[in-house]
This record gives sequence, C-alpha cells and structure tokens, in this order.
Amino acid sequence: MSVPMLKIGAVLSTMAMVTNWMSQTLPSLVGLNGTTISRGGTSERIVSVQNISQSMEVLDLRTYRDLQYVRNTESLMKVVDGKLKVASENPRSLNPKGFQELKDKVTQLLPLLPVLEQYKADAKMILRLREEVRNLSLVLMAIQEEMGAYDYEELRQRVLLLETRLHSCMQKLGCGKLTGVSNPITVRASGSRFGSWMTDTMIPSSDNRVWSMDGYFKGRRVLEYRTMNDFMKGQNFVQHLLPHPWAGTGHVVYNGSLYYNKYQSNIIIKYHFRSRSVLVQRSLSGAGYNNTFPYSWGGSSDIDLMADENGLWAVYTTIPNAGNIVISRLEPQSLEVQQTWDTGFPKRSAGESFMICGTLYVTNSHLAGAKIYFAYYTNTSSYEYTDIPFHNQYSHISMMDYNPRERVLYTWNNGHQVLYNVTLFQVIKTSGD
Repeated sequence: MSVPMLKIGAVLSTMAMVTNWMSQTLPSLVGLNGTTISRGGTSERIVSVQNISQSMEVLDLRTYRDLQYVRNTESLMKVVDGKLKVASENPRSLNPKGFQELKDKVTQLLPLLPVLEQYKADAKMILRLREEVRNLSLVLMAIQEEMGAYDYEELRQRVLLLETRLHSCMQKLGCGKLTGVSNPITVRASGSRFGSWMTDTMIPSSDNRVWSMDGYFKGRRVLEYRTMNDFMKGQNFVQHLLPHPWAGTGHVVYNGSLYYNKYQSNIIIKYHFRSRSVLVQRSLSGAGYNNTFPYSWGGSSDIDLMADENGLWAVYTTIPNAGNIVISRLEPQSLEVQQTWDTGFPKRSAGESFMICGTLYVTNSHLAGAKIYFAYYTNTSSYEYTDIPFHNQYSHISMMDYNPRERVLYTWNNGHQVLYNVTLFQVIKTSGD
C-alpha cells in the first residue's frame, strides 16, 4: 500500500475507533443509557447527549463504509500509480492505447473524490462534537447538583411507591395462555451437566436471592447468592447443608423455603432457609420415585415441584395412573394435597414440564429440537396438543421451571444456567372485575 493510502486508512480507522467509543461507551460512563430526568431542564441536556451519541453512531457507520470503499480501490490505485511512474520515466512509452487505459483507470477513481469530501466534512463534525463533549462535564455537574436535592429517605420512599405501583400493575395482568418463548439468555456456565437453579417464586416478593443445586443424585449442598449479579460472578454466597439429600432436579423455592424430593422416597421436604431447619415433610401418596417414572432424561426426576400464579404444585405419576402425568395442588404450609388431575400424558415421553396460570406445559424432549408439545388446563380439566418451539441451545435440559414473579423460564442446560422470556395471551383486569 502506498504512503497516501496508509495515511487515509490510518485516519479513517482512528475515526472509526473514536466514534465507536463515543457512541457506545460514553453514554454508559455518564449513566444516561435509557435515563430520563425531568427536573429543571435536565431532560433537555440528556437529549443533547443522546443526540451526540446518535451522531457518533451515524458517523461510525459512514466511516466504516468509506474505509471499505477506499480499501477496495487500493489495487486500482496501485495500477494507476505504476502507469504514472512508467510514463514519467519514459514519456514516449505512453502510446494512444496506453493513454486511453490510464484515462479509464483514473475515471474509475473519480467516485473516490466525494468519499474524501465526505471525510473532510466528517472531520469537521469530529471537531464540533469534541467541543460538545467537553461541555459534558458541566452537564454532569448540573445533574449531580439536582440529584443531590433529594435526600436518601425521599429517594427510598419514591422507590417503594414505584414498586407498589408496579406490583399493582402486574396484578391487573390476568393469567394468560402461553403463545411463545424467546431466544435463550445464558446467565452463567457452572456446575455439572445436571442441576437446578432458581429465585423465589412467591408473589409479591422483594427477595433477590438466587439458589443453585448442582447434580440430581444424593446432593445436600445448596448455594445461596445475594443477587443475580452475584450469581453471575460466582461471588457473595453462603452454603446450606440440607439435613436430607435430594433426588432429581424438580426443586422450587416458595416464600423463603425450599421444597424438594427426599432421596429414595416420595417424601416432600420443606426447608426454611433463614432458620436452616425442616419445617414439615410429607409423603406424596402413591407417587413413584427412584427412577420409576422419570422424565425422558432420567435423573431420578420422578417428582417435580413447581409454583405459578395459583400456588404450589407437584407433578409426578403413580402405578394406578399407568405412568401418566399427575398434577396435584399442594397446601404450602402442610404439604397436603388439595386437588389432583390425571393428564393422560405418559411422563417418560416428556422432556420437562412447568406450570403457568394453572396450566401444565410439557415438552416432547430434553434434547435439541424440543418443543412445547402438550398443555393441560386444570381449570377445565382438558388438554390440547401444542406446537411452541424454543431453542435448546446446549442440547440437554435437565430442569425447566416457570417463575411467576419474573415471568421467565429458568433452565439448567448441560451445565449452563439459562433464562427464557415467555409471551402470554392475557386479559387485562379492570377495577370492576
């Protein structure tokens, strides 16, 4: 590449790097990504900062396009440069045919002129935006002064009020029918191939803790993280050593307690995290255990405990039910069975299942290509076959549970902890309902 080309490439590359940094990093540094503050004209300043960011994004895209064009003309410029050198050293060698060829090559380079003109205009924009960025320190100081007008207690009360209004809004969102599942969101890769992880499913709840239980066979160690961010980083956790080992991965946390299936039994245990004690345990009458009626992947997944908007549930099967999935609603304090439904769907043909708004959704496999294939409605004691696809990214799901508080699916997929957002067809409740 010639020296002029190197200079152009270096300048354009620098512009791309600078604009990319300013458009992506600057807003996050000043804390203005998606932020709106309406006091005393601050929102106007934020709009100004966002406009700078948008201008930089446009500039970045244009610079990238121009740089690509310049690079594509590199070989053509080399040819023209070579012919000009030959002509300057030996003018007589430039015959009419050679002159026409050189003229044609130069004509092909003419579109480069507006690119360079645009580059000069962009360079002026860089200078203008640089001046605007310098003024950001003044904007930030003004924002800081305005934010300082609120004391801590007032801010806390505002947050509590907002949280109350949010819960009220969520309550107006009536239960709905599952119509779609988002692409997977991998939160972390940790543990073995099998396991479970969860947050509290009780509505409402301000508990932000995350629990992780690695493995499906005779495990007793439960890791408790303060927040989801701590879980992602693998930090700030405490350990609970359960008095009895668990079986399977069908555990659930509901209102501060862990509900799980005791190893080599059909006993359900309620373990309270804060007191670190067993509050109650009860046998799930007739339920199979120890890989008698597991999901298709095995793993002692005979009894699957879950929660939704309607409360606590157990999904299992019995010999009288011929291995078909049975749903029982449980009373959370005593673990007594309140009502039971026989779905007629063979449990060994199911990959996993979860409850949403009193409806059990069943996948047809735990492997790649799985989809949500069957739905049983407890409110009408009826069922239907469904066709709701989802991306099984790591090809081996050993746990899939719905969290009604967050309205997401938690999954353990081949040593990866993954979330899915769900789409529900909902009916909005009015105050007169």
